Amino acid sequence: MSMDIIRDTKPAKRRRTVWVVVGLIAVAVLALGVWSLPTAVPSVDRAVAWTDTVEYGTMIRQIRGPGTLVPEQARLITAVTNGRVEGIELLPGASVEEGDVILRMSNPDVDVQLLQTQTQLSTAESALLQLRANLQTQELQQRQALAQIGAQAAQARREYESNQQLYDTNPVLVARAELERTREAWESLGAQVDLEEQRLELTRSTQQDQIRAQQLQIERLEAQVAFNRDRLESLTVRAPGPGLLAPLATPLQEGQYVTSGQEIARIVVPDRLKAEIRITQTQVQEITEGQRALIDTRSDTIEGRVTRIDPAVRGGTVTIDVSLVGPLPPSARADLSVDGNVIIEQLDDVVHMGRPNFGQANQRVSLFRLTDDGNFAERTTVELGASSVQDIQVLSGLQPGDVVILSDMSQWDEFDRVRLRD
Repeated sequence: MSMDIIRDTKPAKRRRTVWVVVGLIAVAVLALGVWSLPTAVPSVDRAVAWTDTVEYGTMIRQIRGPGTLVPEQARLITAVTNGRVEGIELLPGASVEEGDVILRMSNPDVDVQLLQTQTQLSTAESALLQLRANLQTQELQQRQALAQIGAQAAQARREYESNQQLYDTNPVLVARAELERTREAWESLGAQVDLEEQRLELTRSTQQDQIRAQQLQIERLEAQVAFNRDRLESLTVRAPGPGLLAPLATPLQEGQYVTSGQEIARIVVPDRLKAEIRITQTQVQEITEGQRALIDTRSDTIEGRVTRIDPAVRGGTVTIDVSLVGPLPPSARADLSVDGNVIIEQLDDVVHMGRPNFGQANQRVSLFRLTDDGNFAERTTVELGASSVQDIQVLSGLQPGDVVILSDMSQWDEFDRVRLRD
């Protein structure tokens, strides 16, 4: 009969428990060791780190803004009357002299109106000649009537004086009634003479008024004829003076119908340009007339002076006019996009450096300063002062000769030290 042997398993379980505890202790010790290690220093590619050296000396404060070169003198030509473009003789960019034909238009209505006013003028001039003749005839007729009445009055006067002498000599020779009749006849004819003289004077005075009225009518018609003739001549568009034909916002085409007042040409003086620079509204208060400015055409730099500041704000910017000084370079032309730098002031004996991407005037910022060996960069707090387009003043935190990183280092904000790798 076989018997089962009972084995003792407690030692094996004890050993397994010991090993588990030892493993947990080892993991805890390893984790504590890793936690106690110092944080690793991140590496930054030296090629992407934009650096600059802090300097001591003179800093020029400037304000920059984009702009455009525009003509100082421009002559806008508009259509005097409606018309259809029949032919374009000169294209934008062509040099013109006074009287050169730019384009030709047509309008049959203008031709008809000119002919009508010319016909009316001819009729009015003929009417004036006929009026003069009629008035002269009336005056001659009045003179003739006055002469006839005057002769009759003279005859009546002589007859009366003769009867009066006879009556005074011998009343028997001339009856009293006959004497009175001749006297009354003479007085009546004398009164008629006075009336005819007044009528003649009135005829003379009204002659001038009638002639003047007709002359005014002729003058009005002459003005209408001149106006319509100018309208007809304006259909041939000529250059009012020398210059360069500038492009229009909406170019004209042959056969296009234009209306009175519409822009049909623009002439500029090519060697008289100015710069219109747009400055942000937060910076324009530092700009005054007369300040020096530098205009960058991408290939040349032109010196100028601020001559006007627009009182209005448009789209967050204020436009200033810069008058250009001296001869213009070949790169300068109308409608060219430029950058303008207005020189605000000169700061002498100041610590300054290149302006960082995130740095603003009169702020306290955190920058990375390179160590002496140039292999690491350490964070330091810098107080900034006045700013310019590319430079900014350093009030504290850096010394001349320090090399700092100006590019954006925000992704390493949690680190106070970085390594620069080649």
